[in-house]
Amino acid sequence: MPTTQPLAQRLACVEQRIDRACREHGRARSEVTLLAVGKTRAADELRRAFAAGVRCFGENYVDEAVGKLDRLRDLDADWHFIGPIQSNKTRTLSARFDWVQTVDRAKIARRLADQRPSSLQPLAVLIQVNIDREPQKAGCDPDEIDALAGFIAERDALALRGLMAIPSAERSASERREPFARMRSLFERLARVHPCADTLSMGMSGDLEDAIAEGSTLVRIGTALFGPRPG
Repeated sequence: MPTTQPLAQRLACVEQRIDRACREHGRARSEVTLLAVGKTRAADELRRAFAAGVRCFGENYVDEAVGKLDRLRDLDADWHFIGPIQSNKTRTLSARFDWVQTVDRAKIARRLADQRPSSLQPLAVLIQVNIDREPQKAGCDPDEIDALAGFIAERDALALRGLMAIPSAERSASERREPFARMRSLFERLARVHPCADTLSMGMSGDLEDAIAEGSTLVRIGTALFGPRPG
């Protein structure tokens, strides 16, 4: 999409894509949350997105996010962390975010729980799954989900809400649904044991339709909403 296109128009296009995908696969539009990915975007851009109707925002880098959270503290928005987690950043994550989507090991879950301020609601967390078992990518092995979910569920300061994944980009268009289908199976299994799990975060600007077809309840949209990243 051209960068000169107003954000409201880009948002309308994204909403149309989500609406169409939901209709095609027999799902209600209310089942899918749009998460605006603010990586490298200025606080003013996120404020414009909020004014246009976006209510959920995702950030990848803690230091970058903190400045924006300070500038946008007046917005009644949900803030999700969707980037890799460093142990020395967990205190900030636990205190400043509503959701952390990239929990992939018990050590991180423990730190987030121990550092969550008692004045706040439990921190909503998703388990990030390395669905294609890519060595360079964060996320727990699919076989490790059950143990990690049990560990999270034991902590009062955390609320286990589901799973998140970023499948390999090295797939043809005809193959893109396959890892999403595997994630759906893992999510359904998790929800049978932990009924509180209600969120399956998968799908981005280029593949949101395939993700919605396979049950995604939250799509993470950056480029399609804000245009190409600067630089």
